[in-house]
Amino acid sequence: MHDLVPYLCLFVAALAVSLLTTPLARMIAVRCGAVDYPNARRINKKPIPRMGGIAIFLGIVAAFVTQYVGTTFFDWPVVLVPSPKLEVNYWMLVVAFLVIFFTGLVDDYRSLSPRKKLLGQIIAASFAVAGGLVIGDISNPFPPGGFIQLGWLAYPVTVVYLVAYTNIINLIDGLDGLAGGISAIAGLTMFVLSVWAGRLDAAALSVAVAGSSLGFLRYNFHPASIFMGDSGALTLGFALGAVSLLSVTRFAGLTTIIVPLVIAAVPIIDTFSAIVRRLRGHTGISHADRGHIHHRLIDEGYDQRQAVLLMYGWTFLLCIGSLVMTQVETLPRILIFCVLLLASMAFAWHLRLFEPVLLHHFNPKTGADELVGPDDDAFEEEAERMHESGHRLPERLRPGSPSQRRGRK
Repeated sequence: MHDLVPYLCLFVAALAVSLLTTPLARMIAVRCGAVDYPNARRINKKPIPRMGGIAIFLGIVAAFVTQYVGTTFFDWPVVLVPSPKLEVNYWMLVVAFLVIFFTGLVDDYRSLSPRKKLLGQIIAASFAVAGGLVIGDISNPFPPGGFIQLGWLAYPVTVVYLVAYTNIINLIDGLDGLAGGISAIAGLTMFVLSVWAGRLDAAALSVAVAGSSLGFLRYNFHPASIFMGDSGALTLGFALGAVSLLSVTRFAGLTTIIVPLVIAAVPIIDTFSAIVRRLRGHTGISHADRGHIHHRLIDEGYDQRQAVLLMYGWTFLLCIGSLVMTQVETLPRILIFCVLLLASMAFAWHLRLFEPVLLHHFNPKTGADELVGPDDDAFEEEAERMHESGHRLPERLRPGSPSQRRGRK
């Protein structure tokens, strides 16, 4: 228990600073005009300032300042010690975090184009990789003792991995408190895994993420008075991705490399289903729609708090499963993963996450190609055409279905 006291101090420091600086972040956002106004896709019904990532980032910084003080004056163990399999330059990681945070901050302020935002994420991930945070060789249980060697491919693969992990938190950030709560649950789970693995650097970062997320959640849970914005979502996603590379994917074999993916399964499924849904509707993959998990839950009749708590519970069960996976043999581990995957996909299918909610429509009056949703009259026409062309539509999207008749009332 004595060994956990420093981590408890880091957690409290991150939580306290995030809690105390969130009002400051809100004031900065209002003065900068970084405010989300209600629209057809957003859930909020009144203007809400973003840039809450300022408080989240300061909370993580506070945790490491606390660690430095503890190491210098109270003989705490040094945490910035890489795994024997890694040669990490932690100053390069600091630069990577600064790049990802300021990329999100500028986007909150000026709304960067998707390409510019992606470029910032790639640069941040490249700094991390250049600092030694690389996936590298993976032990393979088939046959025992073998290795999967990525060679030079480890560098681009790690960049893609970090960028993907960064974005899954950003994409799930659609309801009050959703991204913050999921990040806190994931952070605490990764903390346990990191402690079990003896990876002090990963444990310190993950507990800082958890504390900072929970401190911010005081103002972000429904009804939210501030959103984390991209400055928060990108920072949290990048931090969790970095933790998974520092620890979780390093102490296990091929089968347990999926552990960080299980922990983040809810936003991963949401992102995957969005891609499938938009491809089926022949819309751009990056085109936003109202088909995400939180939108579906709201359409099912849940209010914001109920929908968020349900997704917390889903994430919590997945995290418990990931903890169990690391403590059992290979075959039970695979079985647990398959059960978690099938249960999650069944829930996703129940919520109709893969059904298109946007279809193309040619407007004869304007001569323009428009995107229409179920609330538009033209959606029925396009749905019928899609059905006649051999693309089977779900019953609720077919013209004349009960749901369509209710939608016109």
